[in-house]
Order: sequence, then C-alpha cells, then structure tokens
Amino acid sequence: MKTKLFLLLALITNSVFSQRVNETIQSEKLEETRAFTVSLPSNYEFDTDKKYPILVVLDGEYLLNPFEGTLKYGNYWDDLPEMIIVAINQNYGETRFNDSEYDYTGLPSKKGAAFFEFIGFELLPYIEKKYRTQPFRIIAGHDTTAGFINFYLYKDDPIFNAYISLAPELAPAMETRISERLAKITKPIFYYQAIGSDDIKDINDGVKTLHNNIKSIPNKNFKYRFDIIDDASHYSLVPQAIPQAIYFIFNGYQPISMVEFQEKIVTLDKGYTQYLIDKYTKLEQTLGMTVTPRLTDFKAIEAAILKNKAYPELQELSKYADKNYPKTILGVYHQALYYEKMGEYKKAIKEYRKAFVKEEIGEIRELTKDFMISRAEDLKNKKDESKVEEYADPVPAEEKKE
Repeated sequence: MKTKLFLLLALITNSVFSQRVNETIQSEKLEETRAFTVSLPSNYEFDTDKKYPILVVLDGEYLLNPFEGTLKYGNYWDDLPEMIIVAINQNYGETRFNDSEYDYTGLPSKKGAAFFEFIGFELLPYIEKKYRTQPFRIIAGHDTTAGFINFYLYKDDPIFNAYISLAPELAPAMETRISERLAKITKPIFYYQAIGSDDIKDINDGVKTLHNNIKSIPNKNFKYRFDIIDDASHYSLVPQAIPQAIYFIFNGYQPISMVEFQEKIVTLDKGYTQYLIDKYTKLEQTLGMTVTPRLTDFKAIEAAILKNKAYPELQELSKYADKNYPKTILGVYHQALYYEKMGEYKKAIKEYRKAFVKEEIGEIRELTKDFMISRAEDLKNKKDESKVEEYADPVPAEEKKE
C-alpha cells in the first residue's frame, strides 16, 4: 500500500511539474540563444481541442510565480480562463536593461530594438506554431521592462491586446506618446498600470503624468485601470497588483453570480436568454476568445424565466442550448419545459422522451434520462390546456382595425 501511495504521489508531482517547460530559442534578431519557460494549463495534454490565450511575462524569473498563482486560483473558481504563460528570463547581468534599451529620442535602440523584434517576429510565432493558442495576447513587466512593453503601443496595429505595467520606468516622451497612440488605436486594448504609494518619487511622478493624459481618452475600444497600492514599495506592489490587473482584463468572464442574478437579470422585464447570449458574444468580441456558455449560467437564466413566468423564452434558451450542447439533453429539456408550462402536455411528453437518445448532464439539476422519462410519465394523465394565446405578443391597435 505504501509503495502504491508513493507511486501515486510521484505521478501527481510529475504531472504538476511537467506543466512547466524550459525552452530555448536561437534568435537571429538578438544573435544569441534565449531561455524562457512555458507554463501550460493543467489539462493542456488531455483537452486536446482547447486553445488558450497567451501571457508573455518579462522578468520571468520572479514574475512567473505570482502570475501563475493568480491564474490557477482564479481558474479553480472559474473566474479566470486558463492561459499559456511565456516567461522570458532576463535577470542575469545587464540583460533586462539591455533588452529595454532606448536612445535619446525615447525609441528602442540597439539591443532594445532587437529584443522588440525578437518577441514579435521570433518568440510569438514559435509559441503559436508549437502550442494551441487563441488570438488574445497579454504582456506584462515590472519597472524597466514595464516601460518597455509600452513600445508595442507605438504601432498602428499593436501585437498585444492587453498590457500590465507595474511601476514602469518610462522612456523620454512616453507620457505623451502613449496617450496620443491610445486615442487612435482602433482594436480593443486593455491597459493596466499600478504604482506603490511608497515607491520612488520619480517613477510615481512619471506614471501619474501618463495617467492624467490617458484617463479621459474618448476611445470606446480602450479599457483602462490605474491603481495606487497603499503602503506598497517598488517590490511589494507586484503581488498585490497582479490579481487586480488580471481580473480587470477578464471582467465579465466570470460565471453569473448571485448578485448579478438578483440585481441585473431577474429584474429584467424580458430578454433573459438574450442577456446570456450577449454575455458570451461580448467575451468573443472583446477578448477574441471562444468560451462555451456555462451550464450554471443556463440554470440561472432558466430560473429567471420561471420566476418571471416568461415561458416563451424557454424556446430561445433551448435553441441556444442546442447550439452549444447539441448532443446533450439540455436543449430538449428547455423545449419540453416550455410545452409543459404552456399546458401543451402531449408535446411536452414527446419532447421529454427525446432525451433517450441524448447525452446526460449531471452538473445541472441532474438532467438524466431517468429524470426526463419520469417527467413524461407525470404528465401522461393530464389534458392539454394550452396557454399559448395568453402569452402571445399583443397585436398593435392599427393591425386589429385592419
């Protein structure tokens, strides 16, 4: 027994640690070999159809752990998506400073210009060819490297969708250039920056100037958040700011909460199913991510429909369920429930019985074949008493006269 337990623990340990892959790439841009670590989601090798956003972390030696921890915690509660983290090693010698080098004009130069092109032309293509990725990219850095990530915003079509800038040391003219560029960029951009109240004054003054320049940018595609972490130093702000940054970027990704249900959904006059559709459509539009609607969210919308007796919307919910879970009982259940609530029991019985050839769902009200058949049996002796007319949309007065 002890031997089996030891082997099990060893397998689990190896599985956990195998999710980090140490890699190197021979860079023509940098004329050297660069090392980086790829942190893969825990189910990456098992869920072979799933694709993931990319998070590029500069100063990877010390920023990988806090980013990885935040994402694992958030994903445990389904609050944050799983991601592929690419952590670039830079903390040896003068590497991180050389990688961020700029000239007197405030533009990348020498090694900094080469490192800029290395990420865009070599590293990202390598990652996207080797791993299963979605077209949503985040980049993050701290002080020197945080200032560097802003250079990608100087392009008309930035290669990153989201930026996490922690206590950035800004290049000359960056306070004004960034605001000018952000006002013109048409693609959706998420921009987060944070400083500590006890950080170096020169750093904080520069960031506050940048903040004042960009806080009122009239660009609907630009999402921005700025935090001053109280009593935080140059280094202690990092683990406090990272969760704020990630949750800011993925605001709206979270499943429907009880507060959202009570304050935003159940209070609607109509459009409960449309609320669900809009939620996931917006995720795809803003994040470029395809997220399958959660079963718990279907349950929440169903509850709102039943509470407000908006039974016709069950048909729309059924169609949306069939689109996203075509092989399961879910769509059949909502269509059958519609017929049942409308008093069309024969149709409901027929629909419930369709579950026999569908896959069961255990995560939401135990939608099993036995459950569906029992619902059909309960309706066998009921006579139809259709309420369709009662729930029909009112006919405009002009049409009635005609």
